[in-house]
Amino acid sequence: MDMKASLLTPFSLLFLFFLLLSFSPKPSNASSPVLDIDGHKLQTGVSYYILPVVRGRGGGLTLGASRSGTCPLAVVQEQHEVSNGLPVRFSPADAGAIRLLTDLNIWFEAATICVQSTAWRLAPYNGISKQYFVMSGGVLGNPGRETVSNWFKIEKMDKDYKLVFCPAVCDTCKVICRDVGVYLEGVTRRLALSDEPFRVQFKKA
Repeated sequence: MDMKASLLTPFSLLFLFFLLLSFSPKPSNASSPVLDIDGHKLQTGVSYYILPVVRGRGGGLTLGASRSGTCPLAVVQEQHEVSNGLPVRFSPADAGAIRLLTDLNIWFEAATICVQSTAWRLAPYNGISKQYFVMSGGVLGNPGRETVSNWFKIEKMDKDYKLVFCPAVCDTCKVICRDVGVYLEGVTRRLALSDEPFRVQFKKA
């Protein structure tokens, strides 16, 4: 009787192990939601301010004239730290929730003197400044080859967030994948691709 019990015990334990393994929750491939400064999930159709985490070098994001002074307008950081800038909205390419690593249209809720939209886009390489600047005049929706420059992502950076340009809306397109940072052009703090990410947080407008 004791020998029979000793033989059954290992098999019983092995069966129990596989049983528990089969019912264990599988890790989710879905990316995490992006949260605002109050801990709430970012939502489509809701306006937010994009604010710097590190204070003392400017405020929120807004539209401003580029060096050429013509349309389209550049995406810049307010010079005054206390200013929230202009509110933006986010629109995912898959029409789902606003999550990390999701392709997003970002646009300002504002009227401008320019005919172009306030949607963000990555402008062609600027040979004078040797920069890729973030400008207005992008196209909303219609993810694909024709709109590849209009999609940005939000990624986690420690406990904060950063903006990234690395669109995945076109499988056959060669794209740049870099962080979005701040480029100082005179006294203007312009958004551009950079090796030094711009740490941001989101505040409901």
